[in-house]
Amino acid sequence: MELKATSLGKHLAQHPYNRVRLLHAGVEVSGEKHEYLIPFNQLIQVRCKRGIVWGELEFELPDEKVVRLHGTEWQETQRFYHHLQQSWQQWSAEMSEISAGVLQQQVEQIQRIEQQDKWFKRSELGKLQQQIRQSFEALPMPLARLDEFEQCRDSYHLCLQWLQHGQHSVSLRNMRWSEHILKAHQDFFQTIETSPLNKSQSLAVVNGEDTVLVLAGAGSGKTSVLVARAGWLLHRQEAEPGQILLLAFGRKAAEEMNERIQTRLGNEAIKAKTFHALALQIIQEGSRKVPGISKLETDSNARRTLLIKNWQQQCGEKKAHAKGWRQWLTEELEWELPEGDFWRDPRLAERLSTRLERWLGLMRTHGGSQAEMIEQADEEIRDLFTKRIRLMAPLLKAWKTALKDEGAVDFAGLIHQAVNILEKGRFISPWKHILVDEFQDISPQRAQLLAALRKQNKQTSLFAVGDDWQAIYRFSGAELSLTTAFRENFGEGAQCALDTTYRFNDRIGEIANNFVQQNPHQLKKPLNSLTKGNKKSVVILPQEQLEALLDKISGYAKPEERILVLARYHHLKPGSLKKAATRWPKLDIEFMTIHASKGQQAEYVIIVGLFDGNDGFPASARESVLEDVLLPQQEDFPDAEERRLLYVALTRARHQVWLLQDRECPSVFVEQLQNIGVPLQRKP
Repeated sequence: MELKATSLGKHLAQHPYNRVRLLHAGVEVSGEKHEYLIPFNQLIQVRCKRGIVWGELEFELPDEKVVRLHGTEWQETQRFYHHLQQSWQQWSAEMSEISAGVLQQQVEQIQRIEQQDKWFKRSELGKLQQQIRQSFEALPMPLARLDEFEQCRDSYHLCLQWLQHGQHSVSLRNMRWSEHILKAHQDFFQTIETSPLNKSQSLAVVNGEDTVLVLAGAGSGKTSVLVARAGWLLHRQEAEPGQILLLAFGRKAAEEMNERIQTRLGNEAIKAKTFHALALQIIQEGSRKVPGISKLETDSNARRTLLIKNWQQQCGEKKAHAKGWRQWLTEELEWELPEGDFWRDPRLAERLSTRLERWLGLMRTHGGSQAEMIEQADEEIRDLFTKRIRLMAPLLKAWKTALKDEGAVDFAGLIHQAVNILEKGRFISPWKHILVDEFQDISPQRAQLLAALRKQNKQTSLFAVGDDWQAIYRFSGAELSLTTAFRENFGEGAQCALDTTYRFNDRIGEIANNFVQQNPHQLKKPLNSLTKGNKKSVVILPQEQLEALLDKISGYAKPEERILVLARYHHLKPGSLKKAATRWPKLDIEFMTIHASKGQQAEYVIIVGLFDGNDGFPASARESVLEDVLLPQQEDFPDAEERRLLYVALTRARHQVWLLQDRECPSVFVEQLQNIGVPLQRKP
């Protein structure tokens, strides 16, 4: 059947198309110079319109494309339209049945995913979405028409939901599954630890993404979550004990974790290791060698003695080196040095020894040649950095010689060797699940080791527990952005937060949380307290009130309650504490630096040394150019790490915190604390 424009209509319309022909499963629209074939499987809608004189047919195609035919006699237009509709609708009815079948198969696949008794990973979403696209491509009619057919409508919308809002659909599906699983396995979550896990802890444990970052605020039970996670993998038979690797940063932390696992899980096959112990295992199995760890790594006195001895020898033998060191210490660090042979001064040597340790540690961790380190420096400081590296080079050489004489390796060398063995394929990782404690302290070197392990075994999941609010080890190479940009560094996954602290009251929590989050780069998370505090839970006092404060505390503190006195540096330990054993014999008073207090808790905390200036708090950012180049980049916020350090100090306390300030030259933190509601008192 065919419809043509009238001669006059054709003349007046001046349109490229003037006739249409009905085909078996489509229409052909043509003119003198143009021809357009429209199969029914591309036809979305046909409209028949009446103009002043003639009729008009409008064919709507995908992507909002429209083909029009003008100037046809109206009655013939209606007749053609009627036949076209009959043919098209009959074809559509047949095709809708086929489409419904294709869509139903896809819906059944989605339903299997929604009903399966396991977490649906985001990494699996891409595969499902590709299947949906392929199903849509296999349909014999345009997607825009599926809403017209009842047997297609619901299936189409479900598929479309997973295609267009996949992440949301995955979240909803996993939320429903998690709620179900928490009820079905209630006994596990009630008994896996000495206290039942709360909901946020339980949800973190069952999260099955390939990478999971659990933000665990101070006192929120991160160790419980790590132990429960290992127990859950065994309980669900998702892993054998030998396929689970727990990593801690220090030997003591690893030992405590192992004790907890043994007590709670009764499984000796799961072992928590330090990164260095892990590297040692990889080297032993991958190279069939058993490297010894240098005593220099475990004996700080031997380490400092080696460095100072070689530094003094270097200065004594070479005037140019002595001159270079004098410039470094006086111009860059602003230290006052004695005239003449300054390197013989024992007090200077003691002060410098910790700096030499740090600088040498950064060079060893970098692991590259001098040229590679220099290349890393920005152009404007490269010359100065080159001078510093050359002054340090003899100390690095002395260190390597000592290792060679001892037939041993250092910690930095361990990890470099382990990564090298993994990359060469000489060790195949058996671990399907890697669980990492205190993740905010991770360095690029350790992150490289994790990446090499996961590259060895593509199925390896990473479950990282940490708190960016407590990241205080940049000076030893920890890079905070590995946590705050977790997905960019370790792949798409999940981030969840433990929302309840079992340590401090809500007043301490309010002040500490507000204070640390003044830095907008810190990750936002809820952290609620179970106990109530009051205005006096956090108070600022003059530093000369320490003895009066301890007198007052002695009136109500119980013998078993602990009092921590914290300072930024060891040498700021108050003199009053020398008489503590006799003046306050019933008080359990302990002094430590804030860095050392990480992981500790006490009923009462006294923070001393809140003054401005040398050795003040916050510490002045007086870094050497060596640290500037070899350490992770500093954050673009004033006193960012020092702010986190004070957060750590505040959150050691269960009941009360006193901050002791120097009223003559107060720390900038004092005013900031006052601005968020911390009261200033003259007396305890």
